[in-house]
Amino acid sequence: MADLSCNLAGIKSPNPFWIGSGPPANTGYQAHRAFEAGWGGVVWKTIGTPIINVSSRYSALNHGKDRMIGLNNIELISDRSPEVNFKEIAEVKKRWPHHAVIASLMVETREQWHEFVQRAADAGADGIELNYGCPHGMCERGMGSAVGQQPAVAEKITGWVMEKATIPVIVKLTPNITDITMAARAAKRAGANAISLINTINSITNVNLDTFVPEPTVRGLSSHGGYCGPAVKPIALNMLQACAADPDVNLPISGIGGITTWRDAAEFIALGATSLQVCTAVMHYGFRIVEDMTDGLNTYLDSKGMKSLADLRGRSVQKLQKWENLDLNFQRVARIDYEKCIGCNLCYIACEDGAHQCIDLKSPEELKVGLGPGRVPHKPVPKVREEDCVGCNLCSLVCPVDECITMVEIPNGKASMTWSNYQDRLAKGEMKAIPPHP
Repeated sequence: MADLSCNLAGIKSPNPFWIGSGPPANTGYQAHRAFEAGWGGVVWKTIGTPIINVSSRYSALNHGKDRMIGLNNIELISDRSPEVNFKEIAEVKKRWPHHAVIASLMVETREQWHEFVQRAADAGADGIELNYGCPHGMCERGMGSAVGQQPAVAEKITGWVMEKATIPVIVKLTPNITDITMAARAAKRAGANAISLINTINSITNVNLDTFVPEPTVRGLSSHGGYCGPAVKPIALNMLQACAADPDVNLPISGIGGITTWRDAAEFIALGATSLQVCTAVMHYGFRIVEDMTDGLNTYLDSKGMKSLADLRGRSVQKLQKWENLDLNFQRVARIDYEKCIGCNLCYIACEDGAHQCIDLKSPEELKVGLGPGRVPHKPVPKVREEDCVGCNLCSLVCPVDECITMVEIPNGKASMTWSNYQDRLAKGEMKAIPPHP
């Protein structure tokens, strides 16, 4: 069995799965229950000066039968007093000395930062996470994403923290910024020990078309919130890779953003994450989901012959390149397995109306194919014209049957050539311009 132990900038935990700062990490009771369920760490719901929250607080984006693929949150930092929060952190650490407890902090002045950093250390916290990401409710106080969107301000405040910190400091980055690496570099310059990303994204999930008030509703009004959940995972992975690949960042990363399954976890680690923070999935399914994530990740590592998370970490980072470095001469086409085809013809519709018109409908007699499961006799079936297929993948993506449509490489005898190579050869007169696709 692979070793799942985790060490993020000196913060150790038995596995990389941490409860992310938010509603599931609001109390000592929840932290105890999380550790009993098998979580490796907890990032406490952000502690700051007393806050009053509103009711209601959440709205969700649903898609078909899938509930809460995206969650919109207008809840602010903890509305429990700092005294209670730090007291419970101390109690949790006493009971769970080998699990990670990280205090998330958000205050305003240099003096307050110094005070809260010291209180976190005195309570026994293993590390501190600086919340520079919340896109709602705190910006008017110069906190949350108002800090994260301004690298110079983030660098200044992180510097204040490092003046006092005696335990590892993680800077939590906002995605509400053009280039997240600028904020990551600022954290590095200020002396931060690690970064975490991404925090929530500015959002409005839906509008009530009877009242015309966006959700969630507070006495006939609403506010923009922070978007999280499975729908943000692609954005998180993109920003994670950008930071992991940047030599000027070079910091351990705690990955956040839509992690729900062991596959999500493995993808985050492959793109450079050391620890993983999960919040929305716990709000949806409860603490026990960690069992499936740890079992699945263990099984996957074992199947690949990997002994620890280090064997997986970062293996995908350099697989992402600028478009100009991709091979223009690589060719794939779609192939249909008619024994699996159910005759829905979604591939034909998608290709005909939404892509490159390279799938025809033919009679099964003409194609000399048998009937797949559920296919109606004599009903036309799709046939790919491989000479016109550009390998866009759309047909395979819309097909409801796994492995019914596969993308197959077609050897064409052409040497690899990138866009940069192409431009150089054109300039030297070594080749003629490639004609446009018919």
